[in-house]
Amino acid sequence: MIKKNISLTADGKKELEKELDELIKGRPVIAEKIATARSFGDLSENEEYSSARNEQKIAEGRILEIQEILKNAKVIRSGKKDKVALGVTVVLTLGGKKQEYTLVGPTEANPLEGRISNESPIGKALLGHKAGDEFDFNGKKVKIVEIK
Repeated sequence: MIKKNISLTADGKKELEKELDELIKGRPVIAEKIATARSFGDLSENEEYSSARNEQKIAEGRILEIQEILKNAKVIRSGKKDKVALGVTVVLTLGGKKQEYTLVGPTEANPLEGRISNESPIGKALLGHKAGDEFDFNGKKVKIVEIK
């Protein structure tokens, strides 16, 4: 597996660390579910056992995933806010509608929460622009109103 730096905001890193902590603390609960289900007898037709094992598999997979992300994480430290870069929030008009996005790495991206990836088409298009810049994106006029 090729190791690559993963860009995270400080808040994104804290959220992942919190999730990891909660998953690790949840291990004994899952182990107890498995032990209880195992006591029901025949495991081949034991839905509770299968469900608990599946829950364990998902949790352990996520723990490994988060540990790998954190091991390769590079925390974004946004300095000057004179141009669009990772970690800044940009207020823009897109096709006449005012929108606000925070530019983050792909791991933290969640467009529904206003966090877009620097690797997404709009993220790539925004990088390097300054407040007041106008450009065309997919046939729509984009104007950068403010960079926070």
